[in-house]
Amino acid sequence: MDLKDQLKLISERVIKLKDQILTEEATKNAFIMPFIQSLGYDVFNPLEVVPEFISDIGIKKGEKIDYAIFKDGLPTILIECKDWRQNLNLHDGQLLRYFHVSKAKFGLLTNGIIYRFYSDLVEPNKMDEKPFLEFNITEIKDNQIEELKKFHKAFFDAESIVNTASELKYTIELKHLLHNELTNPSSEFVKYFARQVYPSTVTSKVLDLFTNLTKKSIHQYINDLINERFKTAISNEENESIENVQMINEQNEENTSKVNTTDEELEGFVIVKTILRQIVQVNRISHRDAQSYFAILLDDNNRKSICRLYLEGNKKYIGTFDEMKKETKNEIFNLDDIFKFSDILIKTIESYEKSKEP
Repeated sequence: MDLKDQLKLISERVIKLKDQILTEEATKNAFIMPFIQSLGYDVFNPLEVVPEFISDIGIKKGEKIDYAIFKDGLPTILIECKDWRQNLNLHDGQLLRYFHVSKAKFGLLTNGIIYRFYSDLVEPNKMDEKPFLEFNITEIKDNQIEELKKFHKAFFDAESIVNTASELKYTIELKHLLHNELTNPSSEFVKYFARQVYPSTVTSKVLDLFTNLTKKSIHQYINDLINERFKTAISNEENESIENVQMINEQNEENTSKVNTTDEELEGFVIVKTILRQIVQVNRISHRDAQSYFAILLDDNNRKSICRLYLEGNKKYIGTFDEMKKETKNEIFNLDDIFKFSDILIKTIESYEKSKEP
């Protein structure tokens, strides 16, 4: 069972049991210990997960933190736990004190539902005021799971996490800022846009006017964006249905015909790989031979046609594809002419790779 599935089970457990969990200790046992286990750590191994870890703070001796995860004999993640009903904003100072006197690189504050990961990105050996990763386990998103995987015992690398944590931290803060501005734009935000379109001084009366206009414009823009995405999605589904029919026909054609792959087709395949190896790993480029053409694909996927070679007739052609996956057949006189279409082939690959980006 992978991490995503384990977190889903914990999420379902939290939703089902939380109203029956009445203490901090019960929160640890029911929610937090299963979470630590999902990251690959043995909660019953005192050399790996130390409960009630003692951390002396100044003149205070014997201060304890709920859990410390050890690596190579040293604490690397300190975990402070609270009852699931507790507001974590009231308790981050306690974790900060522990973090300051420990050699641990990361701190985790949680109530079994909200998880906040901290480090010392701003000032060495001093825990940041804001977490670089925060999520609600009942609403955890795929991109958050990918970040959480870095803390798994099998993949844990403190230096690698720190190198990406700073960007993640500021990205989260910028997203919060954008959310606030788009929901309830500040006067500075409104003034910035008002000055771009209003020819005179932005008075308080004008500011009030543009505050309403800005809210309305944001709302309309988001609606337009969503509608455009829906149209694109519908169009893609229609294209996919057509492609599926074509794929079935092609497979039937392949199954009922005796296909003979020629040396010339394989040589053309090598030329295409030579062109594309500068932007994609060559093992991702494959071919499938059909009765009427020789197909070259990305990731062995019929929906990711790079080009088609038509080499067995009196005339030779290369079929290339545009962004709408429409094929254009171009006559070639020898295999070296394939190099003339390098830019188109590279652009086709870039289009497929771009479509994978969020």
